[in-house]
Amino acid sequence: MSDLTAPEIHALHEALDDEYRAWATYDQVLDDFGPVRPFSKIREAEARHIEALCTLFARYDLPIPDNPWPGKVDRYDSLRDACKAGVGAEIANGRLYDRLLHATAREDILAVFRNLQEASQQRHLPAFQRCAQGSVGGRGGAGRHRGGRERA
Repeated sequence: MSDLTAPEIHALHEALDDEYRAWATYDQVLDDFGPVRPFSKIREAEARHIEALCTLFARYDLPIPDNPWPGKVDRYDSLRDACKAGVGAEIANGRLYDRLLHATAREDILAVFRNLQEASQQRHLPAFQRCAQGSVGGRGGAGRHRGGRERA
């Protein structure tokens, strides 16, 4: 079994759960609005984040939990609302990693946490901020939506 401490294991689980939730949320937005940016690109990035964390789980012989979030995330009335929510989620993600970085001194875990935080704050957050301000690229517009607002 793993030689990780309980706080390190908890930090890995928290990080993976947050990345799983982000992936499921952005996947739901794509289901609702079609292949729109920035969600299409950021969902791909979230899959890579999940893969990086799963590599750590495997390295430390931890069972990898399934993603509990598909079908349980918020849905949005407009693409702009989804982008505003993305801004909030990426700000919260940055704060999460600020906290999780104190849970370990292991360089491999710290490197992954820092890389994920940097992607969130340097790439995802600005993309969602542009989108929330109306600079949306890709297919679909701020008013396109299939179905009504649903919450799980």
